Amino acid sequence: MALKRVVIIEDDNQIINLVTLILSQQGYEVYGAESGADGLDLVRDLLPDLILLDLMMVDIDGWDVYERLKGDPELQNIPVIVVTAKAQSIDVKLGLQIAKVDDYITKPFSPQQLLVSVEQVLNR
Repeated sequence: MALKRVVIIEDDNQIINLVTLILSQQGYEVYGAESGADGLDLVRDLLPDLILLDLMMVDIDGWDVYERLKGDPELQNIPVIVVTAKAQSIDVKLGLQIAKVDDYITKPFSPQQLLVSVEQVLNR
């Protein structure tokens, strides 16, 4: 069985390393990009099974990255889990109900919370 490929787009390298450690121990193939632009390029190159996306990044805002993903016919069906420090209920509601992201995880998160979310989204 092929490994599930996950791309994390996150400007904090420590978070990329943490997520990579958590997911690779469970058999996922994980690739990280430290900017929105690099993340979009990586997603186009790899066509992953799942994208983990931070919202607050220096180059391209996470919501802008999300819009570009959903506006591209080749990428629009790849599920996206937002992983962000934006934890206010209005942010979560905006993400899940308005933007229709596949899940919304707030930082800090537990390894278990990340794994449950990833597995639920990939099994839909």
